[in-house]
Amino acid sequence: MKRNTKIALIVGGVAAVSAAASAVISQLITKTLIKEALDREEPELLKKANVNISGGSGNYEREIKLARERAKELENNEIIKRIEIRSHDGIKLVGHLYPAENAKRLVVAVHGWRSRWSSDFSLISSFWHDNGCTVLFIEQRGQGDSDGDTMGFGLTERYDCLDWIDYIEQINENNLPIYLAGLSMGATTVLMASGLALPENVHGIMADCGFTSPKAIWKHVAEDNLHLSYKIREKQIDLLCRQKTNFGSEDGSTLTALAENTVPVLFIHGAADSFVPVEMTYENYKACIAPKRILIVPGAEHALSYIVDTESYQAIVKDFWREHD
Repeated sequence: MKRNTKIALIVGGVAAVSAAASAVISQLITKTLIKEALDREEPELLKKANVNISGGSGNYEREIKLARERAKELENNEIIKRIEIRSHDGIKLVGHLYPAENAKRLVVAVHGWRSRWSSDFSLISSFWHDNGCTVLFIEQRGQGDSDGDTMGFGLTERYDCLDWIDYIEQINENNLPIYLAGLSMGATTVLMASGLALPENVHGIMADCGFTSPKAIWKHVAEDNLHLSYKIREKQIDLLCRQKTNFGSEDGSTLTALAENTVPVLFIHGAADSFVPVEMTYENYKACIAPKRILIVPGAEHALSYIVDTESYQAIVKDFWREHD
């Protein structure tokens, strides 16, 4: 065999091995990222690596410290009653009912991804309570004290919303208006629920920094925050999503739901959000055929709009209530 031929074969063999190894590494990365996205237990690899997928810069240390302090106060509030129900598919879901004296409305509050009811709503909870809202803070499946091994990025949780609405209607003796409020993945959950058959008592939805679909947010995080190709992972991601949630990554979106929704919606988003781009709220607003309002907060990063511009946030929420109570 000629020397050049031998070299070509060796180089070709090395390239083939390298390509195969690269494919295996890519699959491993994809599997790890989907575990991070959907599994209750965070992968040890990412815990140890301390990977930041949100892209946020964390410029509000003082406010975030205050939010954490208020979260502890909320968790220790003796007025708040722990609630347990069974979901449509038989798992235990946990909520926390914060009654208001002479309540004017009921709010079902849905927290975000890898978060807690008390931390996501620690600051706004007193505003709600002082303005006549009895609040049901729910714990999303696969998180906190609720059962479930996986999270569904709104695909499964939208149906849990119906279960919680059924519960709150049973205790709604004065036939008060019901509002759904969500932050981040919680916003996506309530927006996806808008495409389901909601009872007439649901007067409005308040969605703060929601994404449009699992595929859209995963693509953004992979490409913009982690600088990984989404396209080469798309089929594997969809397959893993179906295995874990019984839904594909495109089996539901806020855009589809809002195109059928008749419940008024208040959209809120921080203009500096690098985790869930503000463009997704603009897409949601455009898709919504129901009465709608929007607040974009300049300079606010992910889930920080209430902290950055409390006055504007409270004002538009009060207007929304006045219009739709």
